[in-house]
Amino acid sequence: MTKSQGDAKNPGDAGRQGDVVRAALAVLDEQGAAAVSMRAIAERLGVRMNTVLWHTKSRSRLGELMADAIIGGVRLDGLPEHWRERAAEIMRRYRGALLAHRDGAAVVAGTYAAEPATLDVAEALIGALLDGGLPEREAVWTCWSLVYFTLGLTQEEQAAPARFTGEPEVGERPALRRVLPHLTAASFGERFEHGLARLLGSP
Repeated sequence: MTKSQGDAKNPGDAGRQGDVVRAALAVLDEQGAAAVSMRAIAERLGVRMNTVLWHTKSRSRLGELMADAIIGGVRLDGLPEHWRERAAEIMRRYRGALLAHRDGAAVVAGTYAAEPATLDVAEALIGALLDGGLPEREAVWTCWSLVYFTLGLTQEEQAAPARFTGEPEVGERPALRRVLPHLTAASFGERFEHGLARLLGSP
């Protein structure tokens, strides 16, 4: 039994919990993470705040359910056979699932969701790394490194339009002045692929 199933009091509760999560994601996509609240979800559903709280238990629990729903967008079918290509493709789809929702990376990064979709992605990714011959601890730590890297870069990417104000003034810092064109380039896709290659090693 999953944690989500364990929260349900009767067969209808799971469906209503799903309605709450879908409403929360709708608020997220329309207004951003800062606008997601029990009150906003209740207003969207036309119910009392206590009803939303009944189905999600707490704000942190709601965050876990939202994160798992976002990660549920990662398709795990049709993956490459070779372990390195498989792991890279899983992370590309992971990034795509984050980008599919406004502030998606910020929502997922703020949770530790041991939920079905999240566990399925972890299973597939660690399985690929184990197939590549990595020892158990190395496989887990590489998984974490890939996830942390992807979350951080994607969070920066989703915040970039609001934060970008041109080149920063770096002052008398010769190393930064030398690399400034690369430092400020919004080449997130290329940076992502570069990071994947570094973390997974060259073919």
